[in-house]
Amino acid sequence: MRLSAETENNGYRLISLSETSSTNDDAVRAAQSGDPGFLWIVTEQQNAGRGRHGRQWVSPPGNLYASLLLIDPCEVADAAQLGFVAGLAAHEAVEAVAGVSAPRLALKWPNDLLLDGAKVAGLLLEGHRVGPQNRLAIVIGIGINVAHAPTGTPYPTALLHAVKPGLTREDVFLALSDAFARTFSAWRTARRTNPADSFGAIRQLWLERAAGLGTEVTLRLPSGEKRGLFEGLDRSGRLQLKTARGLEAIDAGDLYLSNLTHEAAPNVGSTGF
Repeated sequence: MRLSAETENNGYRLISLSETSSTNDDAVRAAQSGDPGFLWIVTEQQNAGRGRHGRQWVSPPGNLYASLLLIDPCEVADAAQLGFVAGLAAHEAVEAVAGVSAPRLALKWPNDLLLDGAKVAGLLLEGHRVGPQNRLAIVIGIGINVAHAPTGTPYPTALLHAVKPGLTREDVFLALSDAFARTFSAWRTARRTNPADSFGAIRQLWLERAAGLGTEVTLRLPSGEKRGLFEGLDRSGRLQLKTARGLEAIDAGDLYLSNLTHEAAPNVGSTGF
C-alpha cells in the first residue's frame, strides 16, 4: 500500500495496517493525539467496522477500507460538501482502474457508489471537535468492494472483480488517494476564488454522475417516508425533492431508487469503518 510521490508532496501521509477495529476510530484517536491531518489509515481487515446510523458492517479481507483525517478543512457549515468531494474521488478512481464510467458507474445520494445499479462502495463522513483549541477533525471513511460483495442484503451489491479480474486493493487505493488530492485541491481553490458559489463546480460534476436524477425516489427519514422526484442538489448539497407540497430540501436520509429493493436494511453491508 502506498501513496504516489505527487500526493505525498501535497502533504498526505499513510498508515497501513493488517487489521484494526475501525479505521474511522483510528483516525479519531490520531486527531485526539494532535495529528495535523492529511492522514490516510488503511487496513486489510476490520473487526468492528460501522456504517451510517451506527450500523455494523462486514469487512472481509480483499476489499479496501480506508479513512482520511482532515484537520480544520473548512467551517462546520460546509463540512457536508466533503462527502461529495470524496464521492467524486471514488467515482474517478474506480473509473480509472476498472474501466467503467457513467452511467454504469453512478453516485447515489448521499454516500454510495453504484456499479450497474448495485452498491460497490460506501462512504461515512464524521466530524469531531478535538484538543484544547477545539479544532474540527473531519474523518472520511471509504470502503470499496474489490474482491468480495456481501450476500443477503436488501439491495444489490457489486464487486470490482466482476468487471476487472485481478484488480487489487492497492491499485484502487493509489487511484483513490490521487483522485481525492486533486478533487480536494479543486474544491479549496474554488472556495478562495469563487466564495459566492464555491460548491457549484463540485455539485455539477456530482450531478452528472448521479443515480436516479429526475426520477421518482423514496427517502427514509426519522419522521417517516417521503416520495417525490429527485430534482437535484441545492447550494449546500441538500437533496431537492419535488413533492405535491412543492420543492423540499432534505439534509440527510436514506435514498431508495425504483430499481432497488425498498426493504429496511439490516445491520450488515458492504463497507464500513
